[in-house]
Amino acid sequence: MPDDLPNSRPHVRYFRLIEAAQALAPVRTAVAYPCDEVSLAGAVEAARLRLIEPILVGPADRLRKVAGDAKLDIDRFEVVDATDAHDAATKAVALVSDGRAEALMKGSLHTDELMGAAVRREAGLRTDRRISHCFILDVPGHSTPLVITDAAVNIAPTLSDKADITQNAIDLAAAMHVTDVRVAILSAMETINPDVSSTIEAAALCKMADRGQITGAAVDGPLALDNAISPEAAALKGIVSPVAGRANVLVAPNLEAGNMLAKSLSFLAGGDAAGVVLGARVPIMLTSRADSLTTRLASCAVASHIADFARRGRANREH
Repeated sequence: MPDDLPNSRPHVRYFRLIEAAQALAPVRTAVAYPCDEVSLAGAVEAARLRLIEPILVGPADRLRKVAGDAKLDIDRFEVVDATDAHDAATKAVALVSDGRAEALMKGSLHTDELMGAAVRREAGLRTDRRISHCFILDVPGHSTPLVITDAAVNIAPTLSDKADITQNAIDLAAAMHVTDVRVAILSAMETINPDVSSTIEAAALCKMADRGQITGAAVDGPLALDNAISPEAAALKGIVSPVAGRANVLVAPNLEAGNMLAKSLSFLAGGDAAGVVLGARVPIMLTSRADSLTTRLASCAVASHIADFARRGRANREH
């Protein structure tokens, strides 16, 4: 990885993630409306590093002007002309539906425009699983990356939603080659309180994991944030479990809690937060204008691992 990435922080784990993804086949990605320098430059750099093979979807004249102003070479990429952001989102989703793309990437349009197109039943991207978002955070001083869900899609998830949100995060960790997935179902406390619904739902999710309704990880909760990620805090509270103090997946009780947790780690603790939407037929990269280039590339790397995991799963089923 180059040392002079604009606005990047030297997070070794992200660089290793990107380098690992470079060993995989580039992911054919429909990039919806990359009509500003930040989003277009991210797609171009991801292509240069062979993380993605972009199809740029947006007003062709505007894309070329942005590229010219920013001195970006997009001549080698396929461009699908679109009239506006809404049309770009629809056409980007259609590329996936038609089997021409393995991933979606948000450009400079609003998140709800892209997700609105992606979740329409007729688009064919939905599965039986609830769609949810995961942040993959590299936090300085913390020994392992953290997956936080859901902080961007599901506002007030039901118990059924949380089961899917949890399974999506576990599957993401598996795609990222995490061999010991430890899921903490977060609340404000580690004891079950009938007046705090998130503690009741946490207990139910743990029992669902016990009965095989959620698979692939150790699941414990309710856990407060401190005793989920700090062995010392867990020991002080006398909590003995394979998850307490060692969680690498954090399931928030609702969107507000998850979003504030992720942004606190980003803006107060200096963490980088790659993001991806799961539960659809393909990974969806929801990048923000505030994201560093390193974070954008890490999101592409995560999507690359997910796409490769899906390819390997298909190959195994066919044999």
